Amino acid sequence: MGTPPTVLNRIPDLPPGLGSFRFLYFSDLVKRPVCSGKIQNRLGKLTDLVFALKEPYPEAVGIYLEHGWGKPTEFIPWDRVQRIEDDAFFVLPPAQGDRYAPFMDQPGWILLDKHLMGRTILDMDGRRTQVVNDLHLLEAKGRMLLIHVDSSFNGFLRKWGLSRISGVKEDLISWKYVQPLSVEDAVMTDKVSLSVTRKQLKELPSEDLADALEELTGNEQQALFSALDSEKAADTLMEAEPRAQRQLIANLRQERARQILDEMTVAQLANLFSVLPHDDATEMMGLLPPDRVQRIKSVLAKRDAKAGDLLSTEFVTCSKEARVGEVVVRIRLSGHEPHHVSYLYVVDTNNVLIGVVDLRELLLTRDDRVIEEIMGSPVVSAEQDDTQEDLEQIFSKYHYRMIPVVDAQDHLLGVIRYKDIMKAAAA
Repeated sequence: MGTPPTVLNRIPDLPPGLGSFRFLYFSDLVKRPVCSGKIQNRLGKLTDLVFALKEPYPEAVGIYLEHGWGKPTEFIPWDRVQRIEDDAFFVLPPAQGDRYAPFMDQPGWILLDKHLMGRTILDMDGRRTQVVNDLHLLEAKGRMLLIHVDSSFNGFLRKWGLSRISGVKEDLISWKYVQPLSVEDAVMTDKVSLSVTRKQLKELPSEDLADALEELTGNEQQALFSALDSEKAADTLMEAEPRAQRQLIANLRQERARQILDEMTVAQLANLFSVLPHDDATEMMGLLPPDRVQRIKSVLAKRDAKAGDLLSTEFVTCSKEARVGEVVVRIRLSGHEPHHVSYLYVVDTNNVLIGVVDLRELLLTRDDRVIEEIMGSPVVSAEQDDTQEDLEQIFSKYHYRMIPVVDAQDHLLGVIRYKDIMKAAAA
């Protein structure tokens, strides 16, 4: 899922009535003199611009002046700005006194230099990270909007006051696709990493998110991981390399860790704990119910690991008399994640496994057909006492995405996923 290209003369969703407008770059405005009325009445140099996070684009609310040497800051509300010229900002004199009031942060405000410049952009199209080198602004009728971030080399040159290189393409990404993971991160804790929106994060494959996390460090890595819901975080954690897994686990709060661990199967937990330092693994086990801890320890002791210890109870069943259309509707309304429904398992009234249907075949079959007509039988399955080596052999032979686990009477107990077993085997 890449970031759509942006075009300067065609900016979507701008507020109506802007009329004529011009584009400015933040790097060209920083340190520009701010003058009261006339060029001789210099208040200082522009230190930062303050924007309110609004939809669809943030809007300027004021100018931030920092004087140094222990002198108080000044905040000039945007409605006091008269005009922006090449050599200076011109503002109205303070309504009272000879100085503007000191800057006081407000909820939903963000400072362009402090909170955005130099921050990381997660570029899902190129599966890599980029950096905010500049910010692209639009000014019209006394208003200023933040519309793009610039990660190009020319943006880097502008940031350092150097001349741009002709022929180098600008790399402008619409603010609609690059937003702080949360206002709180950006404004209060300064742990902002820029990325695609939370909704887009949920839709991205866990493998891609894991790759991205491995490119980040420190605050940026934690900011991205904190934006994922518990289930997505668990899937992403399992796809990450051991070094990244250790980093992410080390910085989790207990309640957040418990929520993520609850989303993982015993096999996944065993794989995770096997790469953690002993003290961290022990601490994480303390967040789990005793029966799960015992099963995990059994798996970690490989010689004792059995299919019954490794299984997951996240799967979908139906009767052989059910019709395809009603089963499809039930699956869609179930709220199951996609990896929980690779197969549909057919059971009788006593929960005995009698057939299996690949989800792809189910979706391509007429709604009025009966499940019994399309199910495969007998079903390749594992018994609850099968070892990890037995399971590896089954997966290697049949290449199924998951296999069901049954007891001696063929009652369906759960399923085991390919990646839970074969990833551990390859480690």
